[in-house]
Amino acid sequence: MDSDSGRRDDWRRRQRWTQARLGELPGMHGRRRRKAEEAIVLRHLDLVDGIVRRMASGYREQGDLRQVGCVGLVHAVRRYDPNRGDSFLAFAVPTISGEIKRYLRDCGWFVRPPRRLQEVAARASDATSDLAQRLGREPRVGEVAEALGLSPQLVSEALGARENMRPVSLDLALDEDDDPLITSLGALDEHLERADLRLALRSALARLTSRERRIVYLRFIEERTQREISAEVGVTQMQVSRLLAAILRRLRSDLDGGAQPVLPPDPPSGPLRMRTATAVAA
Repeated sequence: MDSDSGRRDDWRRRQRWTQARLGELPGMHGRRRRKAEEAIVLRHLDLVDGIVRRMASGYREQGDLRQVGCVGLVHAVRRYDPNRGDSFLAFAVPTISGEIKRYLRDCGWFVRPPRRLQEVAARASDATSDLAQRLGREPRVGEVAEALGLSPQLVSEALGARENMRPVSLDLALDEDDDPLITSLGALDEHLERADLRLALRSALARLTSRERRIVYLRFIEERTQREISAEVGVTQMQVSRLLAAILRRLRSDLDGGAQPVLPPDPPSGPLRMRTATAVAA
């Protein structure tokens, strides 16, 4: 109790000192007034710290909020009119809080949601604190929604959007036995760089005749010999050799960008595209 009583006495002395200094400001000008305002600001920096902790304890950049709160404190000192009230604290707290709220609304989002969700998130946060005091426990989303007169879906979405102010590090492990989140991300697809080649090859194969596509299929998918292919399509082995050479030259030319893309109505199978691409690139 002695400690609490001492803090209250110190606070009352500080407020008397503050009111006296604020009452002197109207008669000051220039550098003298700036030094007097600075002295009042320095005596109330702990007020800014308390407001920052209360409003955004989980915010990732506390230093930024403290600077914004100090700007609000400076505004409060400069705008306070002793003739309109006898409590600087009653004027300074909403001024500082308003400055921090504007900053959080405009600059505090890692991924910025729509303004409507930002406003609902701020109201839901205040309502959650009030309900927690009244209920003696953390309120449910439905209870917060009922207090605000909004739908539970909207309140849930708004509360979820507040997480955009506190991005989670990829190096964080959710539990002691878990690996960091970064290990759950997908790896690079080694086939991704071949995607353009597959699309180009599909277009190039569409320009072949049905007999030419059949020869390509027999050679590179079924891996038939030239003798077997000649018996299948009814030509000589020498003709198969010449046809294959001509087909590969045409495919190679198309893949080098010599023709406009054409999509076939019945594209060859995946292995055909890949194996033919290997042969064309050889």
